[in-house]
Amino acid sequence: MQKEATYQSINTYDTLNELTSKTKNVWLVFHGIGYLSRYFIRLFESLDKEENYIIAPQAPSKYYKGEDYRRVGASWLTKENTKTETQNVLNYIDAVVAAENIPNTTRFVILGYSQGVSIASRWIASRRKNCHAIVMISGGFPQELSKDDFTFMSTDTKVTHILGEKDPYFEIEKVNAEKERVKQIIPQIEFRTHSGGHELDPKTLVNVL
Repeated sequence: MQKEATYQSINTYDTLNELTSKTKNVWLVFHGIGYLSRYFIRLFESLDKEENYIIAPQAPSKYYKGEDYRRVGASWLTKENTKTETQNVLNYIDAVVAAENIPNTTRFVILGYSQGVSIASRWIASRRKNCHAIVMISGGFPQELSKDDFTFMSTDTKVTHILGEKDPYFEIEKVNAEKERVKQIIPQIEFRTHSGGHELDPKTLVNVL
C-alpha cells in the first residue's frame, strides 16, 4: 500500500545582480533538465546589471550525470507521481517569490527554458499570476492547460516562444500543430526562431519586453 507523509523541506535558489531602486526588470527564470540554477543563471550575465535582477529557482530532484558520478544535474518533474510533485514545486516557487518581495515598480518577466517551460506556465496558470512578459524557449506547453486557465491574463502581457531551427527534439509537423494549439490558448503569443539548436541564446532575448 502506498501512503503519503507531509513534511517541511528546504531548497536553494540563486540570484544575479542587486535589487535596487534602479532595477527595471525582475526575471524569474526556470532552467531545463540537467541544469543547476547556479550555472543556468550565468546565461543572463550579459543583461544590464543595473536594470535587471534575476531569480533562478532550483529544481528539487538532483541526480548524477554521466558514468563518473561527478557532475550533478536536476529535474523538475517526471511521470512518477506528477500531480503531487507539481504541487510541491509550485509551493516552493511561491516561497521563493515571497522571500524576494518583488516591488510593484519593476517589470516582472517569467522565463522558462526546455523543461522549465512546463513549470513556468503551470505556475502562472495555477496562481493566476499577471506579469509584464512571458518567455518560453525550446519547451512544450503542458497538455492539461487550456484557454480557461489564462482568462485572467492581460492582453498587454507580451508572450514570446523561441525555438531553434536545428532543435533535435522538435519535428516541424508537431511544432506547427503545437503553435495552433497554444495560439488558441494565448492569442497574443509571438513565435520566433533562431539558427541554433536546443539552447538558450541570450541574444534572442532582445525585444521580449
